Amino acid sequence: MTINVLTISGSLRKGSFNTALQRALPALAPADMKLTEAPSYDSFPLYNADVQNGSGFPEAVKTFADAIRNADGVVIITPEYNYSVPGALKNAIDWVSRLESQPFKDKPVAIQSATGGPLGGARMQYHLRSILVFLNAHTFNTPEIFVGSAHTKFNDKLELTDETTKKFVSQQLEAFGKYIARVRAD
Repeated sequence: MTINVLTISGSLRKGSFNTALQRALPALAPADMKLTEAPSYDSFPLYNADVQNGSGFPEAVKTFADAIRNADGVVIITPEYNYSVPGALKNAIDWVSRLESQPFKDKPVAIQSATGGPLGGARMQYHLRSILVFLNAHTFNTPEIFVGSAHTKFNDKLELTDETTKKFVSQQLEAFGKYIARVRAD
């Protein structure tokens, strides 16, 4: 049986190491896992309850939420901005969290991060885990993926070239597939 996993990049930047890592995932995933990139959230307005209560949820928010709902699991690949979650990603999560059928509820979620610094996004992952706890997501624990000094792990075409990183990412995706199966069985 195929495991359908949605991938969400926390960066809107074209030259993002996190989006490059997202693009590398299908080649590193187990054979029974199909990875699909999430619809873009770059057109979401800043969350405002007045907008929600007035004109309703933007169509792009509904499309993004449906993609999350329809997936067996989600992998969020995101940088760390100022020790935390990037604002655009947090805004997207805030929007979908207000929907009547909140899409992260009971959804298995794995986290990966790539940064130029040596910690690889550890502080951001702590904050994102806290957000996901409130949303009642099933956050996958280990192995964790922190790609520090990302500029040394990708070539000039933004292709992941570091074999150790590839190995750890493959191990995480393999374990995440098993985790999804356990969560679905409950």
